[in-house]
Amino acid sequence: MHQLILLRHAKAEPQGSKSDHERKLTETGREAAGKIGRAMRKAGLAPDVVLVSTATRTQQTLEALQAANVWDEWPNIDSLPQLYMATPGQLRDVLQDLPESVRSALVIGHNPGLHELALSLAGPLRPRPELKRIDEGFPTAALAEFLVTTPWRRLAPGGAALQRFIVPKDLA
Repeated sequence: MHQLILLRHAKAEPQGSKSDHERKLTETGREAAGKIGRAMRKAGLAPDVVLVSTATRTQQTLEALQAANVWDEWPNIDSLPQLYMATPGQLRDVLQDLPESVRSALVIGHNPGLHELALSLAGPLRPRPELKRIDEGFPTAALAEFLVTTPWRRLAPGGAALQRFIVPKDLA
């Protein structure tokens, strides 16, 4: 069994004159990422591997998690350019390439790909409130934790069970 954690980057500044890739987190975004980091620590979410987009806002989201002392032991961190604005299929391809020795993986990325991947993994049935919440959206700094019972290489639509869905406004 594997654990998959999907985390959308925290709130970023408007694009303005910078490229989308260079957008930084707002102060609100940094605070939200810190809240999510503390919630991860409290829940014991400690991935072996962190796969993070190379965009500034995803890198800063990771930095905010690190500043919140989420992990006792540092995970392996891979910044992957292909995660920038990746489609659900591209995200799944990256995850399917993980070695079986990886028990838990965290992906820090972007919408709409993360949201669509979460919906795909959860499958079509939405009887639980957490599943219904994912249907409604995947806001900035939202976190979805899944239990994957297949090998990584067989990760497919409907192939994971949602364990929790957290958004910053849920946290005190």
